[in-house]
Amino acid sequence: MEQNVTRIHLDDKEIILIGTAHVSKKSAEEVKEVIEAEQPDSVCVELDQGRYQSIMVGNQWKEMDIFKVIKEKRATLLLMNLVISSFQKRVAKQFGIKAGQEMIQGIESAKDVGAELVLADRNIQVTFSRIWGNLGFWGKAQLLMQIVGSIFSKEEISEEELERLKSQDMLNSMLNEFTEHFPRLKKPLIDERDQYLAQKIKEASGEKVVAVVGAAHVPGIKKEIHKEHNLARLSKVPPKSKTPKMIGWAIPILIVSVILYTFLANPSAGMQQTISWVLWNGSFSALGAAIAFAHPLAILTAFVAAPITSLNPLLAAGWFAGLVQAMIRRPNVGDFEALAEDVHSMKGFWNNKVTRILLVIVLANLGSSLGTFIGGADVVRLFFENV
Repeated sequence: MEQNVTRIHLDDKEIILIGTAHVSKKSAEEVKEVIEAEQPDSVCVELDQGRYQSIMVGNQWKEMDIFKVIKEKRATLLLMNLVISSFQKRVAKQFGIKAGQEMIQGIESAKDVGAELVLADRNIQVTFSRIWGNLGFWGKAQLLMQIVGSIFSKEEISEEELERLKSQDMLNSMLNEFTEHFPRLKKPLIDERDQYLAQKIKEASGEKVVAVVGAAHVPGIKKEIHKEHNLARLSKVPPKSKTPKMIGWAIPILIVSVILYTFLANPSAGMQQTISWVLWNGSFSALGAAIAFAHPLAILTAFVAAPITSLNPLLAAGWFAGLVQAMIRRPNVGDFEALAEDVHSMKGFWNNKVTRILLVIVLANLGSSLGTFIGGADVVRLFFENV
């Protein structure tokens, strides 16, 4: 047990870090033993308020308004949340334990010994937003494919691999290969959370503090706990870069200008360009919706909307396709209640009406973006060939 426990003395405070695997029964037992033996004044757990509520209250998905999610443009982040949760629960189910059992044990043991409970992790939505902001279009596409691919993998995890998870944060363990290609993601994913956790742990009340954290964070916390960190700065969602917005408007303006000029010089070629733009955009967006097994009307909506929304960065074909899907295949209470179980498998992801809507939005948008690049290139090709 001692190999997973790190003691830090900071002024008149003793801090005891327990490095855990998030799906390990042994980790939960270690948490219970350490807290009971140490009788700390405070217990810190690697949870934010949202994840704490999810653990304590249980299934809250039935309270979600899917139309509000679409209108607030949170479909992609929600889908990422669900697939990561699904990975953790699938591994936990394989070993007959409850996902996050060591955090639950930390909460219960804190109550048993009369210690103050501290939710020490940063809001996961802030972490996702800071990751998302560091990616371009292709990076975002790769990230989604990486996450979804790992979720739908049929491979079982061995006991040896489970123990190896103790050296990785659950989120990072899924994205490890991806962060090798995008090293800058390590900062929001690991480094900033190390700083946030260290500051929260250091600020916990009492002379003795036990902190239950993923083992990947222990080295970083040991380093960062001797420094002062601004929690408000670490919790700030960075403003969106103006460059993607400028590019987002520049491409449509260029495409429209080229087509209009071609129409004036060669109406026949201009018509060819228009047809090419509509077909490439509409077809790829419709294909994305079809891959998500969208309703035929939602697929048609994606086809019709994509050529128009691609010319306006404030709109997206997937939102319209998702809204049509939601209206025709409106999720009921049972779909929301079954969500926690359905995300364990590919079949569940595609059968549940809620995740089907999210997949329609994301895949239709990806298809539309791909169609924009290909269609735009074809418009430019026709321009040079005919004008």
